[in-house]
Amino acid sequence: MNETAAFAPGPDPRVELLRVGQEQSPVLILDGLLDGAERLVDFAAETAVLAPVKAAVNFYPGVRAPAPPGYVQALVTALRPYLAETFGVAAGGKAHVTCALSMAVLPADQATWAQRLPHIDTTSPTQLAILHYLCGPPHGGTAFYRHRATGFETIDPARGPAYLAALREEMATGAVGADEGYIAASNALFEQTAVVAPTFNRIIVYASNLLHAGVLSDRPADADPRRGRLTANTFFRPEAG
Repeated sequence: MNETAAFAPGPDPRVELLRVGQEQSPVLILDGLLDGAERLVDFAAETAVLAPVKAAVNFYPGVRAPAPPGYVQALVTALRPYLAETFGVAAGGKAHVTCALSMAVLPADQATWAQRLPHIDTTSPTQLAILHYLCGPPHGGTAFYRHRATGFETIDPARGPAYLAALREEMATGAVGADEGYIAASNALFEQTAVVAPTFNRIIVYASNLLHAGVLSDRPADADPRRGRLTANTFFRPEAG
């Protein structure tokens, strides 16, 4: 794949801004921002080596592989104006960026409770999660949640200790059963505040400390990138200076 030419800005992207939950956190939705999504699927199917994620490093319930650098560069370049407008990210500022092609393939009965419940990626309020759907219906989208006991929808360093203490107490008392599958709607612990449906070549952007979860099937997902729940997952963390 010629990475320089493979990905280009779409001619007429559709942009929508959601404000989710009581905290009114922004969730940016962009359809058709980049051309070349089909070639990214081809790369995942023909070239990438998708491998399980080590639990000690990441709780993602599936397999991942590094995304092509050319895609990452094109993605960030195309997103910069939107990140500046919606999240206040300096248009030309430095940032630490990581990106992986991902497939959620772990059956729910093999997942830990931490993998089955809503989560955050970091307590940092400045890091953004960028999720690019390389699949569509019937694969599940992404949902956002409020923790009922604390009322938290975002978890920053100040909220982290209280949230973790409450969640651990709930786990210790068996609030989530071993046979309870991936969360897909509100339950006893979390209230769903919004859900974004998957559409091929849809990109969503939200703060990494916003409680969220993939809407995953409890049955094993197809491991073929051309048929399964393939996404590109990017973390964008602005750097000072």
